[in-house]
Amino acid sequence: MKLLKRILLSLAVLFILIQFIRPDMNSSTVPAEKGITSEFSVPPDVHRVLKQSCFDCHSNRTVYPWYAHIQPVGWWLADHIKEGKEHLNFDDFAGRRPRVQYHAFEEVQEMITEDDMPLPSYLILHRDAVLSDESKEMLIRWTKAMRDSMKLHYPPDSLERRRIL
Repeated sequence: MKLLKRILLSLAVLFILIQFIRPDMNSSTVPAEKGITSEFSVPPDVHRVLKQSCFDCHSNRTVYPWYAHIQPVGWWLADHIKEGKEHLNFDDFAGRRPRVQYHAFEEVQEMITEDDMPLPSYLILHRDAVLSDESKEMLIRWTKAMRDSMKLHYPPDSLERRRIL
């Protein structure tokens, strides 16, 4: 019984100590000069859906839930957001090469079509981020329109990914 008490006390102390080791927050107050809206037309209804369902992990403006301040959950969220922004960051979208932008629109379309985004783990506590069929169709139409407009402004070989054999 003494051993169990020592283990529990040690775990409690460890839990308290890790609360002081906090990850950086992804909460920029600087306007996104190279954000997607600086180069692409983003209708208000599309922007609303992106903000509601995508921006927490794919922008520099995460709205953190209360539990993000409890470690180790905060560390897990910070890592998750970092990984999400490596794949797609709407706040630096216009600073990317056209080929990367073109492919990102394709990836957004694919992720939505296959119900891979938003992540099911995110949707558990963010029910407002669930994409309705109407929202999915709207985003798919928008990404397709953005890719089509890019085809008009760039040579095809500058947009397609090169395949290395």
